[in-house]
Amino acid sequence: MTESIQISAEELPPIAGWIFSMLGGEFDLNNASDMSAVWSGVFLLYGVILALAILTYKLGFARKLPVLKSAVVYGVLAVGCTILTVPLGLFLPIAEALVVSSFILGVYRYRLHKERSSRADASSS
Repeated sequence: MTESIQISAEELPPIAGWIFSMLGGEFDLNNASDMSAVWSGVFLLYGVILALAILTYKLGFARKLPVLKSAVVYGVLAVGCTILTVPLGLFLPIAEALVVSSFILGVYRYRLHKERSSRADASSS
């Protein structure tokens, strides 16, 4: 007799828990239909983490690069997000940390833009 392995949305970090609660909330990992729902949740979580990682990169670190170099950077980012999602994203608040970092970098970019525009207005006057 095999032991039933179950995962519940309440045991996961908030964003992962929300994704998995939309798919049913509680899953038996020995059941094939539940495993397909778990994989769907993992792919959705991967998409969220990848989108947030791209946003964080664009807000904080992106420079104008040629197309091929940009493709390499985003490819490496996609591979890194795979590593972040599968072993870590289900048990650590990776998506939440990316939301916070995107917010902080967005505020920084907004303030930098306002400061630069005020300097340009002061120098043109």
